[in-house]
Amino acid sequence: MGSLVPGIDGLSYGGDYNPEQWPEQVWPEDVALMREAGVNLVTVGVFAWAWLEPAPGRYAFDRLDRIMDGLHAGGIKVCLATATASPPPWFSYAHPETLPVDADGRRLTYGSRQAICASSPEYRQAALALTEQLARRYSDHPALAVWHVHNEYACHNAHCYCDTSAAAFRSWLQHRYGDLDGLNAAWGTAFWSQTYTDWAQVQPPRATPTSSNPGQVLDFKRFSSDEHLACFTAERDLLHRLSPGVPVTTNLMTASCVNLDYWDWGRELTGPDRLLSNDHYLLGEHPLELPAQIAFAADLSRSLAGGPWLLMEHSTSAVNWQPRNLAKPAGQLVRDALAHVARGSEGALFFQWRASRAGSEKWHSAMLPHAGTDSKIWREVVQLGGHLRALAEIEGSRTEADVAVLLDYGSVWAQEAANQPSTDMVAFDEIRRWHSALWRAGITADLALPGADLSGYRLVLAPALYAVDDAGIDNLTGYVRSGGTLVVGPYSGLVDERDQVRPAPLPGAFAELLGIRVEEFFPLPAAGTVRLDDGATAAVWTEALTAPDAEVLARYADGPVPGGPAITRRTGAGGPAWYLGTRLDDAALGRLLTTVADTAGAGPTQVPVPGVEAIRRRHPDGRSYLFLLNHGDRPAEVDAAGVDLLTGVQWTGPTRVEPHGVTVLAGQPLPAQRTGAKQSAEPPARRGAGAERSAEPSARRGAGAEPPTGARR
Repeated sequence: MGSLVPGIDGLSYGGDYNPEQWPEQVWPEDVALMREAGVNLVTVGVFAWAWLEPAPGRYAFDRLDRIMDGLHAGGIKVCLATATASPPPWFSYAHPETLPVDADGRRLTYGSRQAICASSPEYRQAALALTEQLARRYSDHPALAVWHVHNEYACHNAHCYCDTSAAAFRSWLQHRYGDLDGLNAAWGTAFWSQTYTDWAQVQPPRATPTSSNPGQVLDFKRFSSDEHLACFTAERDLLHRLSPGVPVTTNLMTASCVNLDYWDWGRELTGPDRLLSNDHYLLGEHPLELPAQIAFAADLSRSLAGGPWLLMEHSTSAVNWQPRNLAKPAGQLVRDALAHVARGSEGALFFQWRASRAGSEKWHSAMLPHAGTDSKIWREVVQLGGHLRALAEIEGSRTEADVAVLLDYGSVWAQEAANQPSTDMVAFDEIRRWHSALWRAGITADLALPGADLSGYRLVLAPALYAVDDAGIDNLTGYVRSGGTLVVGPYSGLVDERDQVRPAPLPGAFAELLGIRVEEFFPLPAAGTVRLDDGATAAVWTEALTAPDAEVLARYADGPVPGGPAITRRTGAGGPAWYLGTRLDDAALGRLLTTVADTAGAGPTQVPVPGVEAIRRRHPDGRSYLFLLNHGDRPAEVDAAGVDLLTGVQWTGPTRVEPHGVTVLAGQPLPAQRTGAKQSAEPPARRGAGAERSAEPSARRGAGAEPPTGARR
């Protein structure tokens, strides 16, 4: 298997480099310090359109030439951006029709970033013209390793409601439905007298006196995702033609952006000469623990890529755009970066290399902070560079996961529509909460579509699958019949892909599979809770259901439906199919999912140790790497053995992980691993006593026994 980034042997390390913000005499110092830190890849030119094209059709590449040459002389590869994420003022002033219009009809102005209409032919033409100039000039430059298109598509400006977008939306709908009869049927326009009789009448879901048609809103979100994707593929295909053999990427934002169908994007970012990359920034004041936020973002990135991917941006410390920009304490910079690597990233890059002195992100942390090299951040930046060099041999290995959590963006969007039974039933948040429960239990999970091949997973979770098509129903039914274990959360399976209610009995998609019948929803008031007869508490949602063909495992002790089933399980038709008719509290959800996973043979990677996160990567030949990340304030001992690649210390078991520290154990090659959802996992056997170790570095791999982990994907 070749390197994910051509020309880099091992893992990538670096970040966004913005030399246009600095006088030229600073550039040689930058290169020298990059070499000191171990940087081998930088992204150049993300927001440099005005620098590269200062006037229409007048390109100024002399300074970029010197940057590329200087980086190459320093042994640093370049991820060269097309700079199309932020048109310069001269362009927006000359082409106001390219500026986005919001749902209220206000045309937004330039002065920040992403001030574009993705459907605008003028914008696309100008973006392609700049991309072509860059490709023709730099396609053969020895520093070029990757092309970087745009930046964080739709993270701020997802939808445009202008007349140009309206015309493009009508064309998209005509391709999807063929004629107005198909459109009217899909949107259910008989309701509220919305039937369309001419295509000219069809508009984006602009502001109306009350709520817009939910089918219209859902399709507009699909259309908007496709329009942004069309902008990307146009630049990508041009780069492939003019710069063959150089991978092309764009940086996603898997943890926070739900404006794009990233499964569609993943298909366009994987394959020959393509690379899936992601940006991730911690939310300091968020219900999910910080490491769980990293785990979700990385696991989703890996799942979209179908294997290794690249962390294109994260922060060395504080960001600049949260109400309170919390700094990272000592050790967290290294630990956060290696957490992404543990979950499949082939390196760690940051925004940005040198902290800006002006502009909206001047208080965003950087690899080279305002405090300079005599700082905590710089010392940890240098340390991380050394760690990534020491981990070179893990390149190309795969992160193991026996559990899949279902995520369908169309279903998430449909559940976001107005007039749902409860505004507290936020699908994306619930999917992340279930994933976080697995993280706390030490269980690594992939994300997957309902229609994906699930045969290699022992456990599949559907926390919030409000909308599902017939193919997804058939796939999940087949998975259970073949022996897989499925857990379905509340308010799932109720509508089809058009957001139309499935026929009774409810939940229409899963009534037979789960052996239950839902009679009526009973959402709870704000801050309302209920008790279950097994001692758990729940919130947000309850429903009146019966279980004619399922075992009732817990009932409501109070609330709107006292005595009614809350948790059920159907067996006898292959594997078990569980249903949660309410939102369990975090502790109860964790206990239940841990129990189900253990029964399904999808237990934790390592015997859990409080505060320690354990993830395993494995090469096809069986060589494996156990990442141990201690998020606690005290040393931890983990029942594992091997050579710590970061220190060269050989542990025969148990292994000591320092407070806030990271250990990466290289284990012995194992025989080829079996796969399949029905196989059971053996618990790790405890081996050895004491922390025998040697201060002398030993040969990598084969330095101590690896705990058996059972069959892994």
